[in-house]
Amino acid sequence: MAVEKSRDDLSSYEEFRDALDHEYSDVDEYAELADDLRSVVTGEVRFDEYAQVLYATDGSIYQARPAGAVLPRDTEDVRNAVRVAAKHDVPIIARGAGSSLGGQTVGPGCVVLDMTTYMDDILEIDVERRRARVQPGVVQDDFDEHAEQYGLKFAPDPASSNRATIGGGIGNNSTGAHSVRYGITDAYTEELKVVLADGSIIHTREVVLDSEEWNEIVSKDDREAAIYRTVRSLVEENADEIEERYSDLKRNVSGYNLDRVIYETEDGEEVINLSKLFVGAESTLGVVVEAEISLVSLPEETALVLYCFEDLIDALEAVPEALKFDPSAVELMDSEVFRLARESEQFSRYEEPIPDGTNAALMLEFDSELFDDFEAAIGRTNAHFVDEGDAFEALEAYTEDAQAKLWKLRKAAIPLLMSLDGDPKPYPFIEDATVPPEELAEYVQQFMDVLEDHDTTAAYFAHAGSGTLHIRPILNLKEDEGIQTMQSITEDVTDLVLEHNGSFSGEHGDGLARTAFNPKMYGDDLWEAFKQVKSVFDPDWRMNPGKVVYTDENPTDMRENLRYGDGYTSIEPQTKLDFSDEGGFSQLVELCNGCGTCRQTDDVMCPTYRGMKDEIATTRGRANMLRAAISGEIPEEELYSARFQEEVLDLCVGCKGCKSDCPTGVDLAKLKAETKHQYHEREGTGLRERLFGNVDTLSKIGSTLAPLSNIGPKLPGSRLVLEKVVGIAPERTLPSFERESLQDWFVERGSRVSPREADRKVVLFPDTYTNYNYTRPGKAAVRVLESAGVHVEIPDDVAPSGRAAFSVGMLDTAEERARTNIERFAEYIEDGYEIVTVEPSDAVVFQDEYLDLVTTSQAETVAAHAYGISEYMDEYRLVERLPLDETDETLAYHGHCHQKATGKDHHAVGVLRRAGYAVDPIESSCCGMAGSFGYEAEHYDLSKSIGERLYEKLDASEGTPVAPGASCRSQIGDHETRDEKPPHPIEKVNELLTAS
Repeated sequence: MAVEKSRDDLSSYEEFRDALDHEYSDVDEYAELADDLRSVVTGEVRFDEYAQVLYATDGSIYQARPAGAVLPRDTEDVRNAVRVAAKHDVPIIARGAGSSLGGQTVGPGCVVLDMTTYMDDILEIDVERRRARVQPGVVQDDFDEHAEQYGLKFAPDPASSNRATIGGGIGNNSTGAHSVRYGITDAYTEELKVVLADGSIIHTREVVLDSEEWNEIVSKDDREAAIYRTVRSLVEENADEIEERYSDLKRNVSGYNLDRVIYETEDGEEVINLSKLFVGAESTLGVVVEAEISLVSLPEETALVLYCFEDLIDALEAVPEALKFDPSAVELMDSEVFRLARESEQFSRYEEPIPDGTNAALMLEFDSELFDDFEAAIGRTNAHFVDEGDAFEALEAYTEDAQAKLWKLRKAAIPLLMSLDGDPKPYPFIEDATVPPEELAEYVQQFMDVLEDHDTTAAYFAHAGSGTLHIRPILNLKEDEGIQTMQSITEDVTDLVLEHNGSFSGEHGDGLARTAFNPKMYGDDLWEAFKQVKSVFDPDWRMNPGKVVYTDENPTDMRENLRYGDGYTSIEPQTKLDFSDEGGFSQLVELCNGCGTCRQTDDVMCPTYRGMKDEIATTRGRANMLRAAISGEIPEEELYSARFQEEVLDLCVGCKGCKSDCPTGVDLAKLKAETKHQYHEREGTGLRERLFGNVDTLSKIGSTLAPLSNIGPKLPGSRLVLEKVVGIAPERTLPSFERESLQDWFVERGSRVSPREADRKVVLFPDTYTNYNYTRPGKAAVRVLESAGVHVEIPDDVAPSGRAAFSVGMLDTAEERARTNIERFAEYIEDGYEIVTVEPSDAVVFQDEYLDLVTTSQAETVAAHAYGISEYMDEYRLVERLPLDETDETLAYHGHCHQKATGKDHHAVGVLRRAGYAVDPIESSCCGMAGSFGYEAEHYDLSKSIGERLYEKLDASEGTPVAPGASCRSQIGDHETRDEKPPHPIEKVNELLTAS
């Protein structure tokens, strides 16, 4: 039962790079190492400067350039890579999504093994035994989606589960919101196949002590035997210290799991299972290449209740009481999380239900495996916390949608906090310390005193039920004072944690942030035991050195290898676009905290990553490359290289998904447009970009010459010429032209509702595609609007929207068109008109990009009065005015990325449903066409690969496809399963108009 891998269905990134006319030189220092790796690895070996930058960071505050990266295809690749690294005496780090917060996957001069690209199969699910075998690169949400059909799931559920891998979770001993109910990863890791530091493989499982199997293992003269003997001896010799030093908590992921590696089974047998020791070892003992994990049943239903408190401490004091009601999760959020969500364009809608005066909220979940009657269960907690307690209101959520919104708010807390303006940020370095829940309130009060002593504040949220409260002090790590304060706070807080019998890390592991404090937590004897564990598994200490344990000669220091350390500087370029809202170009780039949400398997961003599964295709990868250029990490001149343009910028499709899906709002489409503009200013604009940027002129000529212009592309050899001269993919169906433009049709037809008779008036903007290529949606919009009593005008004195020019970085042209339209639209608006467009990307350019191009009050007025047709119909409830026939048709609706990014996508669904259609909103990413992107020869295969997700969703739906975007309709229509392009939603509304 293996998950299909789209990566095998398209050209690999190496093949894509080979198709480009660039040299890819390994960094000289590591050239011989790279050559040796390529001679034995069938996967990809990347040792150039770009790869070093891309793998230098993760989701933490740390950064260190590796030697390079290997993307292994199988276990043999991993073994060979480890052996070559050993030959060159170079360290190895295994990496999943790189979403870890402690700096586990960062290390100078190491070989990074990226396990996510190829080693991502689900090998088997044994439903009866509730077991699964997986490769380490499987994304947890992908696994859970696959296991859901059997009513099963993997119990640990970190907030990053939509991109975090199971292998990474094993490395970190990950957990999540439901650890109150299920515990953490070590409880579900049963067997492992691990490549050790010498390239040998060890298969870990339960081995009964002193059994025949045990005796057979330890009788050998090899590394495996030495490991078993040493680990058993260390556990038995340090039994008293283990009993005293290891905290009795549901969550403790600091150090090595010496307390869990030997245990008694249900059958009463004493076993050793080294799998438990590898869990949380952060790849310091070996590289996991296969895991057998145990699963739990998936509750059929859940319910949530969120209790609102005026005081944070009151909420914390309620935690031990909450646990008495058998919840499956107890989560906390404070006022700072709510404030940031409220001010966030993408998360404000999730915060809306939170009542004023809520300074802390406690969220409890109940599941159907423990409760038959959710309302009764929540009624009991309401009586306790509201009627008799300090909570002043309870928000109950029984539907899947209502619960999803509350979880969305909670899971966004970590990256939301990093969106704070300016250099001071709430950084993760001691934020997952864990104490017994009954001591949580006292601990937090003492933590507040520490923060006050250091003249800073923090936000408070997360897994209160397990005693893990994420507390992130706000510091400026670009200054030495902030760095030293970080160290001082950590010293004070770890003292507090020890006083409360807690753990320095209850979730995010040791990494570079907390390894230095493990001796303090475990004492001299266990620290020495940790060193012996490390030495027997990895005698040369090459596996992810400096994590969990360190040598006396090379101690780990949390103040070293910082991404933003003392002396960090960046260039603030003069920009064409207005970046004042973001604090400047560099501030917007630096908003990327590395959380890796752009690697997610749902929502809009990042479509090219889904198609390629390469770090350079993520928003994070592009932001890291831009940051490297503006901070001097790579030469600034690299920005203007062909390689940077083609691989970093051109692979961004400009879907704007990052504007909404990136929790910190890294608007890569805006950064790309600005950087492309700077490139054009210096190097000039290419022929294809000029053609696409001025597509309105080309389309107007094509319409004038139609139908002859439609014959040209069909002539023998014409497509080859277009490919060679302009770079247009010969496989792509080109738009045809209509002889009569929408503007001409409207002039001939005239308006059917006079402005005096109408209570609403609109200017229907004649976007290029609707005007010259496909007029039916425009005509349908006119008819529908007039049937609703709206007076319509289609102007002939406006410029193209500027969307096409903006997308290719021709910002001077885009600004010129914006100024022309703003001036003309302002006159219409003053006369009582609204601006409406059929094409979603044009609506969004009026609402969003015009404000970046033209900083005037007129631009703001236009943005406030601009609508997509569905948005306008929905906003003013015009469907209710229409004379419509009944229908029993179901529609499968694919929304446009730009409208998803600006929170406007739901309007079309509302309009279609009120018109009488049953609507199945397709949950898909970008269609992959993205304006001109899908027409470009070098991007055609990638465009189609991105579209596969959409095709699969449409094929699975029983509805008739509809899509508002011209590009989306072209992509869908080009698929072999489709006979024609789907209609625009307004066309479907028009179909129901009662004939008169």
